[in-house]
Amino acid sequence: QVQLVESGGGLVQPGDSHRVVCAGSGGTFAFSNYAMAWFRQAPGKEREFVASISWQAKATKYADSVKGRFTISRDNAKNTMSLQMNSLEPEDTAVYYCAADRDPPYRDVARSYTYWGQGTQVTVSS
Repeated sequence: QVQLVESGGGLVQPGDSHRVVCAGSGGTFAFSNYAMAWFRQAPGKEREFVASISWQAKATKYADSVKGRFTISRDNAKNTMSLQMNSLEPEDTAVYYCAADRDPPYRDVARSYTYWGQGTQVTVSS
């Protein structure tokens, strides 16, 4: 059974940098065979795409709202994926979820991903 666990959420000030991490595990889960992504959901809003990364990290994609500020990466040897967030804004406040799928048909669409973590709260406020 695939398990994804996010960590690193917290309260940060506008303009700060912060990193959230997703760790994958499971008996037959071969992390390196899965495309991964970050989504986020703010109160009262739908879950939205943030960034995705292919299984060998050769392809990444970002939402326009975070392009140039956020960087997605993965370490297949450690079964982890990270999201480095710079120049954080109050509008980045949300629960951040990691997602995984062997072959997502649309990398920026939530229903393309089979496995999800429970989420980690990131709050950007002064």
